[in-house]
Amino acid sequence: MPDFSTFMLFAAASLVLTATPGPDMLLIASRSVSQGRSAGFLTYAGIAAGTYCHAIAAGLGLSQLFLAVPIAYEIIRWAGCIYLIYLAYKTVRSEGAAFAPSSGLKRLSNRRIFAEGFATNILNPKMALFVLALFPQFVDPSGGAMFAQMVVLATILNGVGFLVNGAVILLGGHIRNRLSALRRFPKLPQYLLATVFAGLACRLALSTRP
Repeated sequence: MPDFSTFMLFAAASLVLTATPGPDMLLIASRSVSQGRSAGFLTYAGIAAGTYCHAIAAGLGLSQLFLAVPIAYEIIRWAGCIYLIYLAYKTVRSEGAAFAPSSGLKRLSNRRIFAEGFATNILNPKMALFVLALFPQFVDPSGGAMFAQMVVLATILNGVGFLVNGAVILLGGHIRNRLSALRRFPKLPQYLLATVFAGLACRLALSTRP
């Protein structure tokens, strides 16, 4: 297992990476504004679970499939695009997602919110390649099973991510409370969240393979 200084260096790198605005942070923020803090934390929990899956896949060597078989990367990428477009469509079509304190949360179960965060992360092949590129730099080949080391690194990344995104979620909840008086635009939360899903789909579709 790597020494303490290596873990601290990885934690510092994780802080820089998670504090940089990206798709995950945007999704978490939009969920928090549109559906409340609970939805934001559940979305992050799904994303964190997806990170564990990517780390485990990298530890088992499965992520290298994207490098060896380009078509596998493309299949996952377009599956992710289609799923995000589907989420955007379902969000716009849903009824009554006003800024009322609990309206949005009642309409979406906790399981669904978690699952959408998880699927959005797991269907992003760039996340798999990111884990494959970053994690091995902090793994000690003579320090035990690579699988266990990958899980530990994923735990550190998720822990740092929780602190950073937790602040984003709290801020999003505060903004939601401020916007609660906007009764003239009852479907604004839906359009906000749908725009995020559509934007993530476009970003994934237009991205080039690393």
